[in-house]
Amino acid sequence: MDIVTLSTGELTEALHAGDEVVFEQMFNAYYQRLCNYANTILDSIEDSEEMVQNTFLNIWEKKESFEIHTSVKSYLYQAVFNQCMNYIKHNKVRQAHKEYYLYVTEAIVGSPSEDIIASELELRIEAAIAGLPPQCQTVFRMSRTDNLTYAEIAKKLGVSVKTVENHMGKALHILRDKLKEYLPLLLLLLMLNNNNYNNFN
Repeated sequence: MDIVTLSTGELTEALHAGDEVVFEQMFNAYYQRLCNYANTILDSIEDSEEMVQNTFLNIWEKKESFEIHTSVKSYLYQAVFNQCMNYIKHNKVRQAHKEYYLYVTEAIVGSPSEDIIASELELRIEAAIAGLPPQCQTVFRMSRTDNLTYAEIAKKLGVSVKTVENHMGKALHILRDKLKEYLPLLLLLLMLNNNNYNNFN
């Protein structure tokens, strides 16, 4: 069976049946051309080969439901194009996260004012906690400062565990709202310093 003489329907049926010979022929017939095409998009031979390999891997993994509504060539080029676009999009998002992390890290760790920033955050956090409704504040401090379980807090206060859960939920909601503008900085400090306030994110 030769890939060149197969119709789209016959190729599809062969893949549905798990015909490794047909799949290998398709791979060999189009691999290099697809790599060259991907390289015009990514300008990286290594990345291009990975995208083409991923394309064929996806086809084989989904061979039982594989369908082509155009020519084999058109399908493969479109599939490789989609792989390249997803790769570029993923890299842009990853790079943006990396740049943001480095920017904030340099602002905190590389700055002589790190202690001042941390102290300011601690003051803001304490002020936010102090501004909680009395019962919410009590429950929050017993949980976070005294490290008591909800059951222990409920017993000490003479209320139900559900009531404690409600107070904690309300406290965290209020704190998130009050401290939302400090969250990027706060979360980084939490990672660096292993701060106890690890439930604000």
